[in-house]
Amino acid sequence: MTGADNARWVHPLGTAERDGWDVVVDDSVQGWQHTSLMVTSLAQGERRELPADGQEHVVVPLSGSVTVRADGHEVVLAGRASVFAGPTDVLYVARDTDWTLTAQHGAARVAVCGASATTRPAVPVVHLTREEVPVELRGAGLASRQVRNFGIPGVLEADSIIACEVVTPAGNWSSYPPHKHDEERTGVETELEEIYYFEAAATHGAPVGAEPFGYQRVYGTADRPIDVLAEVRSGDVVLVPHGWHGPAMAPPGYDLYYLNVMAGPGPERAWLICDDPAHGWVRQTWAGQDVDPRLRSEDPSPEES
Repeated sequence: MTGADNARWVHPLGTAERDGWDVVVDDSVQGWQHTSLMVTSLAQGERRELPADGQEHVVVPLSGSVTVRADGHEVVLAGRASVFAGPTDVLYVARDTDWTLTAQHGAARVAVCGASATTRPAVPVVHLTREEVPVELRGAGLASRQVRNFGIPGVLEADSIIACEVVTPAGNWSSYPPHKHDEERTGVETELEEIYYFEAAATHGAPVGAEPFGYQRVYGTADRPIDVLAEVRSGDVVLVPHGWHGPAMAPPGYDLYYLNVMAGPGPERAWLICDDPAHGWVRQTWAGQDVDPRLRSEDPSPEES
């Protein structure tokens, strides 16, 4: 566990800036093909224009609210105070659509998830309110985490993109057991590259000057090696082109959030995974454990629990 591939697949905040965006990850990254992520901070009244292209997108306010104009629609995404304050409104925008983002009610920070798309759904703009976002409490004990499934099959109709966000309370592990999705095996596994965008926050009682962080692990198979072991902070990105990934670790004192964006070349839009056989047995231990009480589906923020 040396993190020998960190330089290629880990993008700390400030290293992926472009054209006024704080983070840009797309196919300009060598070896990256199917997904994209852009993150921007907007002052009140500030706007970003996004030209039509071959990608579909999901707009996710990280803090604050934004107005999106697309395909003749004007939609206000209500947003939130921070990613630890519960789900947010999101908006799906189909490929071949010009659109704009504007922060009209104060400053905002917003993520734009993208994926290559070959088709355009019958409804090209879909507004999902925070009340409509399914919230899943996954795992148990120290593997408890909350998953907000706004962009998965069965919730959002799309061509290829799969997106969700995960909150892991301080001291817990998520993306665990380590798993992979880098082969097409019908009914068993789908080939999906994946973006992790991170934020971290100190828990109540932390002193001024505390520096929230977490860790992310990615490792490969004998045939397809990869070695990532990264300390991550707010605004950092880790790319998973293939291989086992997990755990994502939230150290004591610091809650961890990540936004996942996935897509791949296969014909089926599905999140089918397989566990690392050395660690998959851990799932069986959850049956005798309670879910972390800091996670509540009706008010999920560890920061406020």
